[in-house]
Amino acid sequence: MTRAMAATSMPHGDIAEANPPAHRSRKGRAGKIWLYVAAAAIVAYCLLPFYWMVVSSLRSPAHIFDTSLLPPHPTLLNYRAVFSRQNTFGLALRNSTAIAGSVTVLALLLGISAAYALTRLRFAAKNVVLGLFLATSMFPGVAILTPLFGLFADLGWIDTYRAMVIPDISFSLPLGIWVLTSFFRAMPWELEEAAQIDGCTRRQAFMKIILPLAVPGVFTTAILIFIAAWNEFMIANSMSQTSRSQPVTVAVAQFTGISQFDQPYGTQMAAGVIVTIPLIIIVLIFQRRIVSGLTAGGVKG
Repeated sequence: MTRAMAATSMPHGDIAEANPPAHRSRKGRAGKIWLYVAAAAIVAYCLLPFYWMVVSSLRSPAHIFDTSLLPPHPTLLNYRAVFSRQNTFGLALRNSTAIAGSVTVLALLLGISAAYALTRLRFAAKNVVLGLFLATSMFPGVAILTPLFGLFADLGWIDTYRAMVIPDISFSLPLGIWVLTSFFRAMPWELEEAAQIDGCTRRQAFMKIILPLAVPGVFTTAILIFIAAWNEFMIANSMSQTSRSQPVTVAVAQFTGISQFDQPYGTQMAAGVIVTIPLIIIVLIFQRRIVSGLTAGGVKG
């Protein structure tokens, strides 16, 4: 009787909290299961093209159109053909490394300076300038391809690194400035002011205090710029005329196959695996730095 009276006197909400229905826990477990299923589907969707590229690279030319999930007779023939003297793939790897590395270093130097100015200096229309930087990244590259080719032809730059490095910087710099500006806005600028009070110039305070703290954002920007320059094809395909300056993206497109009568699907897949694996390793190793750099400035206070 006492328990019944106590239950009657309790508010309806308190009874619901004291005795949660069982279907709530089942609903929560079902929601987690669907979340895991959705995550697994996204991961499979992203990895399936790379898996198929690996499987196709292990097929012989006679079985290249086989649709089995695993190659019946795996072979490294395509990988040996990639590094044959005919394809000069090693030279293309060196060209891509030189081009992407140069673009990354120069874009970082310009991007750090521009991001610092947009964050710390006071001048009119600062947000307009940042908006113009972002607007240039939306400009189609194919629209300036012909004028660039004519300009570089007059300068004698065709088939040189300069004809690919300079356009790549113009496309990569807006992304670098945007990422670095977002990161610099979250910096503790009181440290810079304290260093100037102690006698440092603005440049010394930036080099000794701010720049070391900005390493995660700079590192993230460097990886993003390097990947974009490594994967660039349109400019490189127009500006590189011989294997002396062709990067891997152009070299893969011009593969002739294991023999001159073969379709180059197998060697192209093998070359794609070789080119993609270093980028995957870099992203997996430094994924935390990339995420922290991209999310910097998202929370204030």
